[in-house]
Amino acid sequence: MAQLLERHDVTSQQQLVDLLAERGQSVTQATVSRDLDRLGAVRVRRPGGMTYALPVDAESGVDQAARLRAAMALVRNMETAANLVILKTAPANAMPLASALDLASLDRVAGTVGGDDTVVIVAREPWSGHQVAEQLAPYVDAAMTGPDD
Repeated sequence: MAQLLERHDVTSQQQLVDLLAERGQSVTQATVSRDLDRLGAVRVRRPGGMTYALPVDAESGVDQAARLRAAMALVRNMETAANLVILKTAPANAMPLASALDLASLDRVAGTVGGDDTVVIVAREPWSGHQVAEQLAPYVDAAMTGPDD
């Protein structure tokens, strides 16, 4: 299934059921749903619309700093509260951003929760949300600075 997601822009679970059937594998939509969850697949916005994508493996040799810089381009607003940082994105962009933050293994970040358009970052003790935001600021500033700025 992972190879199909890497080779095709899969827009629905039914499309994945059909692709598997073409390869002689008869599965139900419920099985596909469970397997997508097990693989950690998320729906991401691409030029052609919403498709399923696999998270990038932290040990695949991908430059996590570059990945985080690219993901931070999704941030529209950043706000802090106590030991939290709240990042706002466009709809459907929070999960890929949360994944990039998790894979970056930032020393001040205990974890993230990604919804549809909001990522909540929990600061690791003894750091505050403000200190985590300071660590992220270069990535956000770079993402929010356009060529005309």
